[in-house]
Amino acid sequence: MSGPSTYVPKSGIARWIDTRLPLPRLMHDTMMTFPTPRNLNIWYTFGGILTFCLGVQIVTGIVLAMHFVPNANMAFDSVENGIMRDVNYGWLLRYIHSTGASMFFIAVYVHIFRGLYYGSYKAPRELLWILGVVIYILMMATAFFGYVLPWGQMSFWGATVITNFFSALDQIIPHLGTAISTWLWGGFAVGDATLNRFFSLHYLLPFIIAGVVGLHIWALHVPGNNNPLGIDVKGPQDTVPFHPYYTAKDAFYLCLFVLLFAGLVFYAPNLLSNPDNYTPANPLVTPPDIVPEWYLLPFYAMLRSVPQKLIGVLVLAGSLLTLVFIPWLDTSKARSCRFRPLMKQFFWLFAADCVLLGYIGAQSADASWTLGGVNVPLVWLARLGTLYYYGFFWAIMPLLGIFETPKPLPDSIAKSVLGAAAE
Repeated sequence: MSGPSTYVPKSGIARWIDTRLPLPRLMHDTMMTFPTPRNLNIWYTFGGILTFCLGVQIVTGIVLAMHFVPNANMAFDSVENGIMRDVNYGWLLRYIHSTGASMFFIAVYVHIFRGLYYGSYKAPRELLWILGVVIYILMMATAFFGYVLPWGQMSFWGATVITNFFSALDQIIPHLGTAISTWLWGGFAVGDATLNRFFSLHYLLPFIIAGVVGLHIWALHVPGNNNPLGIDVKGPQDTVPFHPYYTAKDAFYLCLFVLLFAGLVFYAPNLLSNPDNYTPANPLVTPPDIVPEWYLLPFYAMLRSVPQKLIGVLVLAGSLLTLVFIPWLDTSKARSCRFRPLMKQFFWLFAADCVLLGYIGAQSADASWTLGGVNVPLVWLARLGTLYYYGFFWAIMPLLGIFETPKPLPDSIAKSVLGAAAE
């Protein structure tokens, strides 16, 4: 897809560098002349937005780490008094970083659902999708470790509850889960050593994510971009150079994203945060409801919907592992849901199911809805939602590809975009 390089050094220094370390050639072929399908829409801009979010999180995280004290007795004060009040613009850096985590996940969920809708996981892009899943899991781990660092009530008890789930592995291999939990804690309970471990991992993982993102982009540039039609590029008439067409388009939508980002930072920085985290951690007082951040709530709802701890942990792990196998679970020859009317309906039902699971995960474990005068425990809805999550991937995708008849696909991207003018 990328084709031969078109980079021509224009000076002696450029030629000298190009023969020894061809970074200018790489940037030119990647960002300037890379042939890109001419019909990419707004949903394809979120890859660049995610790169921006990662950069923001790394830069602000490094500066915050200079002032954070990873000590159980001092962490909360170093954030709420040191960073927020004593460091110049520390409040801004902290809110950009905390809000940036939410914006990062908003962008990544749009990116994932776009890939599902347009079939971007299908051959020859299977490895591209798998690397994306790896990035997503690393993001979840990084976010969890970062959530613990302010050492508020929800930070402490969230770490206690989540790490305790590893003890369920004792039912498979005796003492394995306890050993993992003890190693994570650095002792026999969540404490100072735990905070130090999580701080180190939270600092390290973003750089690992950046490395996997490099592989992700590399894997993208071998087959090239998918597109909303889900058909292959037939020739030069189907593509345009990445610059200036998509650099300008991505920059425009990035500006809109930054405006939304800035609006949350300056006017509602705690909109997506838990107020309990503004209370110092107290091992003797358990919050009435222990919940993770919003972007982990659907998986938390799945975990909590199963009364048996080990099965709940396996359901949670399986929900993430399932994402790796999607390229082979979807048996349809058509990529895009635009040409799959039945799959489109199941897809939007799946999206609604994820929202429902997120809502249930934010509620109390014994919460219920009153429907027609009957109390319906939300845990039962969570179980139904979990069944549909698994059913969508392991039953609907394989079977629908066999029985569904897709609509006729266009002959080419150019013909679909330009109509008769393409001829």
